[in-house]
Order: sequence, then C-alpha cells, then structure tokens
Amino acid sequence: MFTGLVHQRGSVQELERGEQGVRLRIRSRLGAELAAGDSVAVNGVCLTAVEAHDQGFAADVIAETLRRSSLGPLDVGHEVNLELPLRPSDRIGGHLVQGHVDGVGVIESVDEEGQARTLRVSAPSELMPYVVEKGSIAVDGVSLTVAAVGDEGFTISLIPETLARTTLGGAAPGRSVNIEVDVLAKYVEKLVAGRVPA
Repeated sequence: MFTGLVHQRGSVQELERGEQGVRLRIRSRLGAELAAGDSVAVNGVCLTAVEAHDQGFAADVIAETLRRSSLGPLDVGHEVNLELPLRPSDRIGGHLVQGHVDGVGVIESVDEEGQARTLRVSAPSELMPYVVEKGSIAVDGVSLTVAAVGDEGFTISLIPETLARTTLGGAAPGRSVNIEVDVLAKYVEKLVAGRVPA
C-alpha cells in the first residue's frame, strides 16, 4: 500500500527485454532502503525488487504489467517516480494507493496558471465513472486532486512542490501516464450493485 507521495525520482539504467517481460534496473538512492522481495512503486506500479544495492535496484515487469501500464515504452535514461510502501506508523498525506494501475491515459494539454501548472488528461471511458471533481486520483503514482471532470478525461493542477519532486514537472502533451482511480469508489460500486435488483 502506498500514499502517492513520491519519495524521489530515479532513472532507468538498463532494460533487459525477454520473452516473459523486462528486467528493469533503476538508479536511485532508495536502493539502500530495499532488499530483494520488497515492494516499490515505479510510476505508480507496484513492483518487487529482485536485487538492491546502494545505487539502485532491479525489478521484473511481467507481460501483464507491460500491457496494463505505461512502463513498456520506458528506455534507458528515462526518469521515473519512486515510492516505498506505507508503514503502519506513517502519516497518510496523500490517499491510499495500491500500485495497481487501472489504465493508461494521455496528457492532452499543459497550461501555466500562476505558480501552478494544469494538465488535461484523457482517460479510458471505463475509468471515468470513478473520477469525481475534488476526488483523489493517482497519475504516474502521484496522489492528486481532480480539479475538473469531462466526458473523456479530467484536469489536475500541480503545485510547485509536485512539479519539482516528480516527473510530472516535465510532462508534455502526448505523454502516456498510469492512472489509478480511488479504490474506495470501486468497492462502493460493488456493494451497491449487489444490493440493487437487476
């Protein structure tokens, strides 16, 4: 479980592509806090470290994850958002994020708005019922508040701290992003659907 508060950015050091997926090697000081078997969120995708050292870590990305997320197009040198799992004693400064990507969206536009930057993100239609104005959403693993909702996407506003600490600061139109909707909305839908006669 994560909170969507990015601990730091890392960079892709190496990609080992095989028939079953990709071994992703990330350069990051967070490697010193990981051991083989530990979870780590990479652009909002929960992965398991298969090796770790002071300068970084490696994780395997299976075919299913490559299909469902934006990790497939990563290349050497690309920056990624990194977050360690939530500890029971931690504050939940963002919202509860599972690291299970619901779909991939595309940044449609980027606009400056004073100190903030507004991003318009298109999203798969099946996710839109779970996106509400002023609700929580994770974009590339970053916990954000939805500023506005349209028929085919949503708008988020990024404060200077988010722009500086995450890869969203360099986001441009056309970039694919991982989207995870608030899991509570999905549970509510399932509970209500079970009680409403067909």
